[in-house]
Amino acid sequence: MTNAVKGPASYFPSIEKMYGRPIAEWKGLIRDSPLTKHMELVNWLKTEHGVGHGHANALVAHTLAEEAGR
Repeated sequence: MTNAVKGPASYFPSIEKMYGRPIAEWKGLIRDSPLTKHMELVNWLKTEHGVGHGHANALVAHTLAEEAGR
């Protein structure tokens, strides 16, 4: 039996399929952005990259959690 992916990472396959970029590339964009607040980054992904709210939220949440060492 395999463990199902939970949390923000569960969105990653559909994000890659829908937007045509690997997750590592999205995380790099987020990390390289001068923005630091969660909702600033979510809104930036939505307006500048056309990412839907749920997908943007998942990308930002996962990336910021990694940066915080969680």
